[in-house]
Amino acid sequence: MNIRDVVGPLSLKVKTTKGDLEHTITGCYISDLLSDVMANAKEGEVWITLQTHPNIVAVAALKNLSGIIITNKRTPEEETMRKAEDERIVIAVSPLSTFEAGGILYKMLQC
Repeated sequence: MNIRDVVGPLSLKVKTTKGDLEHTITGCYISDLLSDVMANAKEGEVWITLQTHPNIVAVAALKNLSGIIITNKRTPEEETMRKAEDERIVIAVSPLSTFEAGGILYKMLQC
């Protein structure tokens, strides 16, 4: 499964143009604490968060995550978008709650 596969089910709006939508998703990590993601997220996972500031891009790049999904209709800051484009990190936003997005993704990863 890749990022493109979850766009419809999670009602995602992809905000970046340079990230790889074909990047394989190996799992999912849900957290709003950057230090938690740095310590526990695994390479290839997609990160679900409420955070919108530029530091999320640095963490995603450091951990080689497949992308970032921002939930609850939140919009990433302009600087976040610039950094994501520079780092080629996919950022997508969803109107779903973190709980809903995580549940749908969990079901999809189990198939």
